[in-house]
Amino acid sequence: MNRPIVAALQMTSVADRERNLVTARRLLAHAREGGACLAVLPENFSFMGRSEAERRAHAENDGEGPVQVAIAASARELGLWIVAGTLPLTVPGDSRPANACLVFDAAGRRVARYDKIHLFDVDLPGRRESYRESENARPGTEPVVVDTPAGRLGLSVCYDLRFPELYRRLVAAGAELLSVPAAFTGPTGRAHWEILLRARAIENLGFVIAAAQSGFHDNGRETYGDSLVVDYWGRVLRRLPRGSGVVLAALDRDGQAQTRREFPALSHRTLDRE
Repeated sequence: MNRPIVAALQMTSVADRERNLVTARRLLAHAREGGACLAVLPENFSFMGRSEAERRAHAENDGEGPVQVAIAASARELGLWIVAGTLPLTVPGDSRPANACLVFDAAGRRVARYDKIHLFDVDLPGRRESYRESENARPGTEPVVVDTPAGRLGLSVCYDLRFPELYRRLVAAGAELLSVPAAFTGPTGRAHWEILLRARAIENLGFVIAAAQSGFHDNGRETYGDSLVVDYWGRVLRRLPRGSGVVLAALDRDGQAQTRREFPALSHRTLDRE
């Protein structure tokens, strides 16, 4: 029976990189002890600063820096595949870092990088709360899929969740499961988080691993939490509503394969097929 265990890690990251890395290492060890072969960290897991200037100051060059070294070491020491949420990576010729999601294999090798495509430039309806992510992050342009022990994984980040065409591209490239590291706001999380995650799972007949920031951070911002794993039929397998911790779930890959054969909605698409 093909039932790999995956983990979604939930954190309340602060403006202290070393403290966040200690928390991440503890949660990754917990995930491995629970049998996970793949663990997903949340967006901005290594640093949630008081300002964007602080965040930029913590940007690393691609392939080097304390966060990348620490996560590679954790992957190697634990024998665990890690989707390293996001961290800021410098971009040559642009003052804005990329909001980059890196994947490390169980030997600690970096095997994939995805730069967040859709940036959060919004005014929250009915609230004095505005975000302009594009002022401080360089958007990515390319969807990324990578083979992992849990299946072929499509990478996405937070606000990407509102753009189903990205997930169609990932599935067209063979994705069987989808990762969503996130730092959803409290208001948008309460309104849409679970609905969007389950919709992406249902329409793509794929598993979704959503790792979230949770609670109040040093900049006063509230993030929604509710890290969860959803199966290919839209069922929530496990969740953690609030606080720091680990969500573990076994993925019924045989059931997914059978359902994709017997309920072949993906092959019935007629618009924008690739």
